[in-house]
Amino acid sequence: MRAHLGDRLVIESPTTGAARRDGEIVGVHHEDGTPPYDVCWSDTNEVTLVFPGPDAHIRHLEHGQPGATRESQPVMGEAGAVSPALAAPPSGAANAGDIGRRVAAERRRQGVTREETARRARISLNYLTYLEEQPADPTLATLIGLAGALGTTVAALRGGGIDLPPGQGHALLHPQLQDLGPNECRTLLSTHGVGRVAVSASDGPPAVVPVNYEVIDDAIVFRTASGSVPAAAADKEVAFEVDHVDDALSQGWSVLAVGLASTVTDPDAVRRLAQDAHTRPWAGGERETWVSIRPTSLTGRRITSADQ
Repeated sequence: MRAHLGDRLVIESPTTGAARRDGEIVGVHHEDGTPPYDVCWSDTNEVTLVFPGPDAHIRHLEHGQPGATRESQPVMGEAGAVSPALAAPPSGAANAGDIGRRVAAERRRQGVTREETARRARISLNYLTYLEEQPADPTLATLIGLAGALGTTVAALRGGGIDLPPGQGHALLHPQLQDLGPNECRTLLSTHGVGRVAVSASDGPPAVVPVNYEVIDDAIVFRTASGSVPAAAADKEVAFEVDHVDDALSQGWSVLAVGLASTVTDPDAVRRLAQDAHTRPWAGGERETWVSIRPTSLTGRRITSADQ
């Protein structure tokens, strides 16, 4: 029997074969993944040292996800130290999940080491390393322990304010505001997503409207309904803004493009835009008027930690 952090230990009834008890493996004591294991039981949220018997089997975590390969998961050696060859994420591994990033950010904000955090939360140091570096789904008991250790709440670690406007978390201890060059602005802008177009209508107040956009042939394009506020951008110099706010790390960036907007009328061009579009407008309805913005100015800023 071999297991890895995040796998589940299932104990079955010897008569029916149905699961009697299961729990998440939060500690592995041997580098080859053999027993015993520290198991957080789903029915009690208690962590116990388990030597599995013949009625137990391992339900492996889904390792097909990027960054969740068995080789990349940290395991615990005999003395409780992380094996260097297995603890470090491989080159190109996916980023940690949001819960792990929030834990790491709060821990660094308070100046607390991983070792001290693991001790306070009464969890394995190796599991905390795994949680901070790989996508993971910790149990409620683990989250309660981490929240208590860091003086925060389970809801905060889970991103409980996801429905609130971004940017309400703690600011970085040492924030750094950087100006972005045109090439980096183009790179950040070139993905499709949601941006905001600022329009000054001739017969109404100025407005800032979110739109689904694409970047095709260096032009920002979006489709809207005829007569709508975004459609009023045509034949005017407008501003278009796109940003990303990382609440887990209190970081983010924004890019501002300024240029002349125009309505796309050529049938072949409209057909091509429709074919190349990644998604239809989230607002739904008939939105077949394409507006194109050719940026004459690209500026941007990024907030990072000066300690990075």
